[in-house]
Amino acid sequence: MERALNEKCAVVGVFDMKGAAQIAYLGLFALQHRGQEAAGICSNRDGKFHLIKDRGLVTRVFTEKKIKKLKGDMAIGHTRYSTAGNDSILDAQPVYARYDLGELAIVHNGNLTNAQEVRDQLIKKGAIFQTFMDTENMIHLIAKSEKEHLLDRIVDALHRVEGAYSFVIQSRSKMFAARDRFGFRPLSLAKLGDGYMVASETCAFDLVGAEFIRDVRPGEMLIFEKGKAPQSIQVFEPDPHKCIFEYIYFSRPDSVVYGKNVYKLRKKMGQELAKELPVEADMVVPVPDSGVAAALGYSQQSGIPFELGIMRNHYVGRTFIEPTQKLRNLRVKMKLSPIKEVIEGKRLVVIDDSIVRGTTSKRIVSMLKEAGAKEVHMRISSPPTTDPCYYGVDTPEKDQLISARMTTDEIRDYIGADSLAYLSIDAMMRSVGDDQSYCKACFDGNYIV
Repeated sequence: MERALNEKCAVVGVFDMKGAAQIAYLGLFALQHRGQEAAGICSNRDGKFHLIKDRGLVTRVFTEKKIKKLKGDMAIGHTRYSTAGNDSILDAQPVYARYDLGELAIVHNGNLTNAQEVRDQLIKKGAIFQTFMDTENMIHLIAKSEKEHLLDRIVDALHRVEGAYSFVIQSRSKMFAARDRFGFRPLSLAKLGDGYMVASETCAFDLVGAEFIRDVRPGEMLIFEKGKAPQSIQVFEPDPHKCIFEYIYFSRPDSVVYGKNVYKLRKKMGQELAKELPVEADMVVPVPDSGVAAALGYSQQSGIPFELGIMRNHYVGRTFIEPTQKLRNLRVKMKLSPIKEVIEGKRLVVIDDSIVRGTTSKRIVSMLKEAGAKEVHMRISSPPTTDPCYYGVDTPEKDQLISARMTTDEIRDYIGADSLAYLSIDAMMRSVGDDQSYCKACFDGNYIV
């Protein structure tokens, strides 16, 4: 399968609300964990669009002065991390364009697996691309559609793209929210005053006081029009294959994703890990922050005391979504530090959510042993990551995935741990309720598209 050119992220849409851009800003702030390279908001006042986007964190891109420029009662927003493409302001979202029906802006979470094929076809027909994003394909498909009305053009474009997407599209008077038929990436709907809000995770609703209504269904598109409840169109027959990695790593613990609380599921994974893979030790230590809930579950199930033996500097970004290995290595050193007085002379069960390349785990084990840990037993609250994701999570190519190249014993020796074990796929599925409507391609290579 070919890697597409893409941008991954969080998306927010606010409709029929005074100060929509301010609400979108707060939503993006809550979703900052989903992408730290760039942020953007496009607002709409009486059909006139106002767009601000730039590289950096949400709080850097949007000052109070800039937010005031984003006038109107409709806004869409985006935080970005890239899985491909250039580090260019052109590759930040929202993607905006003028076309024959007026103005249009789009934000996207996911990955279009046929993006290069569609792009090549569009270029042959005269399309001129400004970015490397698969999201820009949608702009051209909508603009070139022979349908008369925008709704029909969007539906027409959705039938041309494949893969994972949660789109929020803003026109002069309406907002549209669409999710692929597999429901790979999350997207939820909430009520806010007399208006509505959509977002990648429910933690965005919690911050602004919006009332969660439901998830956007796989294959569904919602149409927002002033003075009306959202209209629902089932564009595709649902075939749910929700991304299991949202529970393991990507989503914030306080979010409700696919109808389930992320924190509770991560804790359950830790409990299953303790049942499957017990070890004699003095304390359970999480790799902060994504390993904390699973470590609590492991501690409660095993009876081994939980201790915060590693501290995290929260002013350093997430290492997993840094675009280069050199930056990732530096971030690990800046981000995590052991508490020597807690771990010295102790046998540790260290809980992490995943091992991707192995470099971070190697550094953590070395750091703990240098601080005096007697033994370091790594326990991973997910199965080995053996295959890349093509649906919007930044796992690297297969030859860079350590579990695709080494056995568990070889990985244990590489990272320097006294033992290493992973949660089984069966135990992972028990943790989420044994619902088989999940995509587990990163663990079993079973690609849906």
